[in-house]
Amino acid sequence: MDARVTTELTFDVDAWSAKHLNRIERALERWVTAEVCADVAYGAPMTLIEAMRYAVLDGGKRLRPLLVLAAWEAVRGEAPSADDHEAPLRAACALELIHAYSLVHDDMPCMDNDVLRRGKPTVHVKFGQASALLAGDALQALAFELLTPTQGIPADQQARLCGLLARAAGHSGMVGGQAIDLASVGVPLTEHQLRDMHRLKTGALLQASVCMGAACGNPSAVAQTALQTYGAALGLAFQVVDDILDVTADSATLGKTAGKDASQDKPTYVSILGLARSTAYAQELLAQALAALAQSGLSHTQALQGLAKKVVNRSC
Repeated sequence: MDARVTTELTFDVDAWSAKHLNRIERALERWVTAEVCADVAYGAPMTLIEAMRYAVLDGGKRLRPLLVLAAWEAVRGEAPSADDHEAPLRAACALELIHAYSLVHDDMPCMDNDVLRRGKPTVHVKFGQASALLAGDALQALAFELLTPTQGIPADQQARLCGLLARAAGHSGMVGGQAIDLASVGVPLTEHQLRDMHRLKTGALLQASVCMGAACGNPSAVAQTALQTYGAALGLAFQVVDDILDVTADSATLGKTAGKDASQDKPTYVSILGLARSTAYAQELLAQALAALAQSGLSHTQALQGLAKKVVNRSC
């Protein structure tokens, strides 16, 4: 059997994830603190810091930071130097902070008005709307602070990472998709329109996770294009599965309110394609993602393959 195939068959994505999750959690615990966040003369009020930490710590799949590290490993090879860990770890945590801020704002009464996230009360329920709004704002700013340390990451690499994250999070990415989502409540969308919305709302940040991980190394043009294609397919697959789980899983399993999309009359893949076709489409997107990796010219894509399979075959 081909050595590469043997490695793929024996690769344990759960063990790989557990190892890296420990690093991610320790870094988030260290960086989302009063010491880091207190930039004004007397420090930020502790309520703000508590709300920020509540939003980020003790919950979440950490898919985005894992994708950063998996893409970086794919580009750097099997045994990257310990000196190269600073940029990918900071990029991983920056992605998670942007994701966390988006959830804080998305759950607020002016948007989705949700009371449950990651199995616990949402931030505005726990701390009030004003504190939730400010916590989200502060997490967004802290993400870019993490990417611009005074030492450890070259200035040109800082600029690349900040640019990728800003474009993915802003009006031409996640926030733009959220705006379309809010404007689409009760409005029938075509499959094409729904796909375009979710490429921005959910897909942009997931694709950026892969691209930022790659940007921490030095990928070839072929590898960079393949990873972008992988990230795009994975980002869309994630949302398709999310829509499926919204109607097939309960709130306890999901850690958030199940059936919320239907109750708010939001267009979803299930409402447009039906459950069976949506399930098949998720598998098609998985195949596209794996095909892109096969064409990347990269030898160490096992973690990216495993994460893609977990995204599509997950139950929560």
